[in-house]
Amino acid sequence: MNRFVPLPRKFYEPSAKEVAPKLLGHWLIRRTPQGLCGGPIVETEAYLTGDPAAHSYCGQTQRNRIMWGPPGHSYVYFIYGNHFCFNAVCRPAGAAEAVLVRAIEPLVGLDLMRARRVVATPRLLTNGPGKLCAAMDIDRSLDGADLCDAGSPLFIAKSPGLSAFLKERGPMITTTRVGITKAAALPLRFYLEGSEFVSRWERVQPLPAEEN
Repeated sequence: MNRFVPLPRKFYEPSAKEVAPKLLGHWLIRRTPQGLCGGPIVETEAYLTGDPAAHSYCGQTQRNRIMWGPPGHSYVYFIYGNHFCFNAVCRPAGAAEAVLVRAIEPLVGLDLMRARRVVATPRLLTNGPGKLCAAMDIDRSLDGADLCDAGSPLFIAKSPGLSAFLKERGPMITTTRVGITKAAALPLRFYLEGSEFVSRWERVQPLPAEEN
């Protein structure tokens, strides 16, 4: 891929529940002084308005203010004292929804990512939200980055080969989110089962539609 074209802002205007599965296959790109790095997204989680597991649940704070919009921006937070996590903000300002990107396939700037994160096997480089942020040098300085601007230090680019990639890495699995205790039964995690970079594989039966 010679030229990366960011997804438009309207892509992020629907609920995170709709955006999260649609992000699969599109490219998360980090622009650094040393060059570009990143790759296609293969695992996401949605965090919604009124969701007890979402950072926005207890109201707006200095930490989560970017999550409150406008859409199409980066929400980056620090967790467990040593990991950063990257999210794409969804819905119009005030709704406070976001998609956590949990895994990518590292296809661009491999040397840059390997230098930042030394691992025993390639699949361990970006198969988790903290891992991909370490490999791509994503931290709180990128909180609020415009994901719809090709000149931004962090953006998500449209994949011209999306259909073929999804077919090759599919099927898409819908299951429960990882590492939470509140609203843990909601089927809001989405991943491509055929990708070796998924953080965790499992199948569950989705909840009835009226309980989603």
